[in-house]
Amino acid sequence: MARKLSEKERSDGQLNLIKEQTKKISLQGQDLLTLKNLSKEEIMYILDLAIDLKEKYKQKIETPYLKGKILAMIFEKPSTRTRVSFEAGMLQLGGSALFLTSNDLQLGRGETIGDTANTLSQYVDAIMIRTFEHEKVVELANHASIPVINGLTKDFHPCQALADLLTIYEEKGTFEGSKLVYIGDGNNVAHSLLIGAAKVGLNCTIACPPNFEPMPEIISYAQEIAEQTHAKIEICHDPIHAVKDADFIYTDVWASMGQEQEKQIRTESFSSYQVNTDLVKNAKGDYQFMHCLPAKRGEEVTSEIIDGPNSIVFQQAGNRLHVQKALLKTILE
Repeated sequence: MARKLSEKERSDGQLNLIKEQTKKISLQGQDLLTLKNLSKEEIMYILDLAIDLKEKYKQKIETPYLKGKILAMIFEKPSTRTRVSFEAGMLQLGGSALFLTSNDLQLGRGETIGDTANTLSQYVDAIMIRTFEHEKVVELANHASIPVINGLTKDFHPCQALADLLTIYEEKGTFEGSKLVYIGDGNNVAHSLLIGAAKVGLNCTIACPPNFEPMPEIISYAQEIAEQTHAKIEICHDPIHAVKDADFIYTDVWASMGQEQEKQIRTESFSSYQVNTDLVKNAKGDYQFMHCLPAKRGEEVTSEIIDGPNSIVFQQAGNRLHVQKALLKTILE
């Protein structure tokens, strides 16, 4: 197991690394629709920058890198972490953010996505959108002349996955040799974890009930990338087998927003996939528990696990702020 670096070692080391890589890596003006848009080197650059910004935040060092920049935030699905982390992040970087729902825009009255994209491009510097259909984000990006960030769609959650990778990176100091196990629905979070893990060389196992697997094309893409990074990508239906030798155990709600009508069938299908004390006995003794939140205690995870000593869910949630600040700085500065 790699030695966990001290905060000072990581802060000093990452500052030097960032300076060395700055001239090589530039994401200025680019969209982030899925983690397919980022190379391994670009992901690592964002994570290293996030660590630097997090250290500055702790030391109360001002970071007005985006002074005068404006982020438009479109929410067709509500959120706690996405809204607050993006809005607070822009403010801490010296910029500002506009919170917009469908009712605040002409989108809610039938204006085309293209017209909305072209109009917002005249007013703000970037758009973050949290919506249902992934195709809507793609269309917005195709028409906008400014960067578009996917805050969540039914197929992908790239910003969450970046925060997850940051959390694992903080804990281990490396991705090599670590095993992440995701238990539950093969949803947008699972898709982005598969892609992100494959890109950085993190072993990733998805354990889900039959008929709830991630999309086949995402699995194939992740396995293809994993061949280059030497990561192991596995999809299985046995959670006990999955968590064997797990360093990190991750789960999500069984029914996401928009799936409320499926709650009963999902509860029945996922009943044996709960993360509880019996299941985690099969993992490493020092495993760490992760959840993208919000959590439903007593369903996908028991209280003794999510509130227990192995849980790092609030470190993970807090990292949404720092990784999104790094992303915004990289795209907009």
